[in-house]
Amino acid sequence: MPAPDLRPLIAPPHPGVAPLPPPAPVGDGLRLYRGVPYAEVPGARPLELDLWLPAGTGPHPLVLLVHGGAWRRGHRGDMGYRMRSWEPSPFARIAASGFAVASVDYRLSGEAVFPAQLNDLRGAFDWLSARSDELDLDTGRTVVWGESAGGHLAALFALADDVRGIVGAVVWYAPTDLTLDADNTLSPEALLLGAAPSANPRRAVLAGPVQQVRPGAPPFFLAHGEDDSMVGPEHATRLAARLSEVGTPVDLRLVPGADHVWYGLPEDQVEEVFAASLHWAHERAGGRTDPRMIRPPAAK
Repeated sequence: MPAPDLRPLIAPPHPGVAPLPPPAPVGDGLRLYRGVPYAEVPGARPLELDLWLPAGTGPHPLVLLVHGGAWRRGHRGDMGYRMRSWEPSPFARIAASGFAVASVDYRLSGEAVFPAQLNDLRGAFDWLSARSDELDLDTGRTVVWGESAGGHLAALFALADDVRGIVGAVVWYAPTDLTLDADNTLSPEALLLGAAPSANPRRAVLAGPVQQVRPGAPPFFLAHGEDDSMVGPEHATRLAARLSEVGTPVDLRLVPGADHVWYGLPEDQVEEVFAASLHWAHERAGGRTDPRMIRPPAAK
């Protein structure tokens, strides 16, 4: 008698139908689903997201958060250097204001080259949309929000002409033109593209938000330090100019005294940038304004 094929039994359920883990209560009536697989990529680690759900009944508008790290490192649980010590966390604060918050992993440049990262965001958004009834989400009111390399990916995702439901993009100190350091084979951009931009100009253009601006894109909120020594503020100003040229509403905020990741900026001003970004996201998504959204983090 032939041996049974055990592979279907051994394999975990596909993320599209796998049961959700029990949510963890995290205060203020919030619920947290941590480490939920959203996609299976052959030969790669499972791709996961953390999902924070606000109190009350929905459907809730969604913030899709994309972490930074030069596309080479980083984790979905980190929203940037200046917010690592915030208590409550920035994720909890966004959720307490009335948004569902999905913070997603994506393949890093050491695992796969572009456009794998953008495809992973699509996979996360598709998973959230497919299970929106179960999770009480309104993915037709989604704001994508990213910092640094995550801001670059957030901008590209918002500019994709085949994605529906994105009502705004919050982009913090992000690279927006990958052709500026064209010949450097060791730059983060080259590692993302798989070659120096000059050696693969087509891919560099496809990976550049400045080059992918299109009429009909959702509104953008761009925040960038005037003293950014890693990603110059011209990345924000050039993207803002291109968006304005095609009629896309854009709110550009150049922050004096701020280096990359808001380094050097007083804590109250970091708080102001966060609160302004969140207020803007609520305006775009039509969510309620909750006083908790501007509550400062507790001192540690």
